[in-house]
Amino acid sequence: MGKNKLAKFEDMERFEHVVQAPYHKVQNNDFCLKGNWNKEFFKNENPIVLELGCGKGEYTVELAKKNSSVNFIGVDIKGARLWKGAKQASDKQLKNVGFLRTNIEIISQFFEENEIDEIWLTFPDPQMKKTRKRLTSTTFLKKYKTFLKKDGIIHLKTDSNFQYIYTRELAYLNKFEILTETDNLYKSDILNETLQIKTFYEKQWLSRGITIKYIAFRLNDKPFKEPDTEIEKDEYRSFGRSAKDIH
Repeated sequence: MGKNKLAKFEDMERFEHVVQAPYHKVQNNDFCLKGNWNKEFFKNENPIVLELGCGKGEYTVELAKKNSSVNFIGVDIKGARLWKGAKQASDKQLKNVGFLRTNIEIISQFFEENEIDEIWLTFPDPQMKKTRKRLTSTTFLKKYKTFLKKDGIIHLKTDSNFQYIYTRELAYLNKFEILTETDNLYKSDILNETLQIKTFYEKQWLSRGITIKYIAFRLNDKPFKEPDTEIEKDEYRSFGRSAKDIH
């Protein structure tokens, strides 16, 4: 393991705003902060917003900078990626941002009923072959429902036409309240300061001429159903993880 990676891991251990609790540490137990993120972690009663699969944490940090009266938690399992956002938050002394390194599959073990106001899913892997691994599948929506407030919002921002259509079809089928949707965000009339935040991977997609899709919706209390519609798969592949930043 390189010295740079070791240094990042050491930073992650000392950052006060980073919680590291992968599956092997939590297993089937609820995490100690469950139900207590406001009181014990943020030490305020502001709303809490999650970014799941936050990668380098750019969106989490930018959201926190633009909304000082809201708390944000970026969640990812890759510590070396999370380090960048955690370091930025530390350098900027942002008090309303935290990072949780864990497996999203066990996310419901970290948050209590009605503890979370919104969820952001920014450029998740569309998982075109494995429905249950999609972050907008009924498998995950059921987990989110255990801690998302009744009027809580789920945001999906994606390059993947497959992911967008799948999520939209699922929302229509289950009669979720769709707040807004577009298959070309930067040509739409819904673009705002929040949606203009660009992640490392979004810059890659835009540089390749790929349009950005967005949908925001609320869940309901009915049993969730998976759509059986045949959806055309994306034909392109992502750049490698080692790709340099595009400015």
